[in-house]
Amino acid sequence: MCSPQGAPLLSFPPGCRVAALQRREKRFTAITTDPATGAELRAHTNNTGSMLGLLRPGALALLSPAANPGRALKWTLEALALPGGHNGPHGRLDPAWVGVNTLTPNRLLAAAWRARLLPEARPYACLTPEAKTGDSRLDALLEGHGLPPLYVECKNVTLVEDGQAQFPDAASERGRKHLTELTRLVGQGCRAALFFLVQRPDGDCFAPAEAVDPEYAAGLALALRAGVEVWAWRARITPQGIFLAERLGLAPAWAALETPRRG
Repeated sequence: MCSPQGAPLLSFPPGCRVAALQRREKRFTAITTDPATGAELRAHTNNTGSMLGLLRPGALALLSPAANPGRALKWTLEALALPGGHNGPHGRLDPAWVGVNTLTPNRLLAAAWRARLLPEARPYACLTPEAKTGDSRLDALLEGHGLPPLYVECKNVTLVEDGQAQFPDAASERGRKHLTELTRLVGQGCRAALFFLVQRPDGDCFAPAEAVDPEYAAGLALALRAGVEVWAWRARITPQGIFLAERLGLAPAWAALETPRRG
């Protein structure tokens, strides 16, 4: 498995910088400041969730430069730091980053599949992004000779409660719709999976956030019983890029609902 001592599976572009978060503004903008000069740096954030517990004034923010030089917001918010930190490779205290860019799970799924790091997807020869099915569009379709189509929906996980990485961090009607579609596909003989990318260093297992969205939790229970697969993986974030770390199991009460996959 990739480790922070090797090359990241997804590298950040040159020119990234660390700033101090001031506030979130108008949903898609993060106001940050340069710690050295106090200059304001406005960054785009594509995360429409609540980012519960992360939007603390003064928290360190990892920004990447916009690929399009003509974009109004010159920076993109990639990650926010948890309080405290962890011991770095040279004995210093490094930020404990939480990745908040919601495009990362899709990109990391494709990169991990190409690198053959996902056992469940390893036999598949082709990955098509943004696969249309029914009234939905799912993040990926994997296909291979003699294999059932495998539909995958990616979710970004930034919430940890009681030692569990949890999704969602805000009520998600779109997420519930995806559960219904994945369950329908399994009933038609396809494979279907949820790739939950836990972009933070804590949390020992994965579970739905019942307190945040009980309907999503109920839908996930039905999906698990129907045979929808859950792939929960931790990502490790550094200023250089993103690594795929360890696989996380479901919390015991939820693991009991999983249907063993045949073949």
